[in-house]
This record gives sequence, structure tokens and C-alpha cells, in this order.
Amino acid sequence: MPAIENACRDGSGAGPLGVTWISHDLGVARAGEDSQVRLVLRNAGAATWRSRGDAGVRISYHWLDALRNPFVWDSPRTALPHPVAPGESVEVSIVLRSPIPPGEYVLAFDLVEEFQFWFSEIGLPMLEVPCTVQPRISERRLGVVIHPGPGDETETRDALARQDEPIVTEGAAAVAHLVAGCIPEPDWSGRLLDAHTEGFAAVGGAVSPAARSRGRRELSWLGPWQPRAARDPRFRGPLLLPSLVRGLEPSSLHGWPAFSPEPGLPQDRAETVLFDGRIVVRLQPRSGRRQR
Repeated sequence: MPAIENACRDGSGAGPLGVTWISHDLGVARAGEDSQVRLVLRNAGAATWRSRGDAGVRISYHWLDALRNPFVWDSPRTALPHPVAPGESVEVSIVLRSPIPPGEYVLAFDLVEEFQFWFSEIGLPMLEVPCTVQPRISERRLGVVIHPGPGDETETRDALARQDEPIVTEGAAAVAHLVAGCIPEPDWSGRLLDAHTEGFAAVGGAVSPAARSRGRRELSWLGPWQPRAARDPRFRGPLLLPSLVRGLEPSSLHGWPAFSPEPGLPQDRAETVLFDGRIVVRLQPRSGRRQR
């Protein structure tokens, strides 16, 4: 962790509200990931700050672009640990969700009187910190697990050997899950790694059943995962044959590996997921002959 920076931003005054930002401690920010941030600030006004459940004074943050335009506004709130009297300092630890995609941003911490106003809206300063958001994965290394499926595993392995970006057996930053009989397009690995680098933790693509497959009727449930020229981070349904960063594991859908964010989590705390209809795997006919 970098050393605490001691540059203060003073919003003191004779009014009831005021804030002095004393210090901040940021770790490495990676696109789409959560990290811990420690802040120390002082109540420079005449009124006590109180958090009351989902109301009262709470701390939040905004992501601004290099021109200070809002990129992500109105982020999750963190309650104060206790009432903060005038002149009192408080240390607050918050969970920070970094934006997608990686790049150069300004991270702006702000206080909010919930349901009423942001402190910055009444002229009090935000703490603005230049922040370089790193790619989510530090290395473009994709591993693959092949699960039992409707076809020949040998043909799947042959297709993996022809990928534009080689598949690794050790040190993978993300692991994709296929079923035997899927033939990923040559750009499949590169597109998955692009999405993970951009900040998505779980990435799924399209599945195209073979036109002459004897099991085509059995695979009619694959309709929602047909190829398309679109990306959808709010795809309705689980990701099929997903690629997952470390720490995530697939579930199962019709016996195939799949992934859904943990149910019940709000959108800003759910895993960052992406369906990309341009990431295509095709199923070979059960006869094993390649489709022309």
C-alpha cells in the first residue's frame, strides 16, 4: 500500500457544515474490482454528522474523467462509524468499486446528506485523487477446463490448439469452461481475454448447434445463447460456458457449466458479468465429421 498522503483539502467555515480531508490511503485499483480505501476527515462545521441507517450523513465517491466530467456518479454509500462532533476527526474504511474500462480517472470522495444534497453541491470541496485504474487481469493467460458434453473432446482440443492467443496449462488469470464437442472460433480466447482485461469477472459467449446434429432438438434450449453482433452486461439469464477470473466457480445448467451472480446482491455489488454474442463456440455433429 502507498504511504498516506497528508495534503489537506479544507472546507471549513462558519456555517453548520464543513469538511477537511486529512489523508487517504489507496491500494491498486483494477477495473471492475473492489478494494479497500482508508480515509481520515474532520468535521469543520458547527453541526454534528450523524448516520441514521440509510439516512443522515454518509460518505461516497464519484469517478470523473480527465476533464472532471462525471463518469460514474452516485456510488455506494458508507455510514460513519459514530456521530462526528464539530472539530472531531474520523477514520472511515470504505469498499471502492473501480470503473470499467481501465484508464486514467479522478476519484472524487464526497459526503452526502441522504435524500437532501451532496456536500459538493453546497460548495464544500470533494477530495479529488488522480487514479490510474489497471486492467483487471495483470497477464493475458487463459486456461480451459473441458467438461463432458455431446461431442468428441479430441476435436475440442484440436480447436484450442488453433486459437489466436495460446491456451495455458499453468498460471492462468482466468479459466474458461467448455463441454466436449464445442469448437471455439479462432478469436475466442482473444475476445475472452479482452473482456477480462476490460474489467469483467465472468464472460460468456454464444453457442451455435451444428445444423446436422442428431441432437439438435435436444439442444433447443440453447436459443437465448445464439450468436449475435452485440455485447450485453445485463444479459437475462446465466452465462453459458463461462470464462471466470480466479475465485469464481461455475454452476450447472442442463449439465453444462454456467455462471450467475450471487442472487440477491444489488447491481453495484454483483459480480461484473458480460454476455458477448461475438464470442462463439460451435457444436460438431455427433457423427464427428466436421461441418462444412
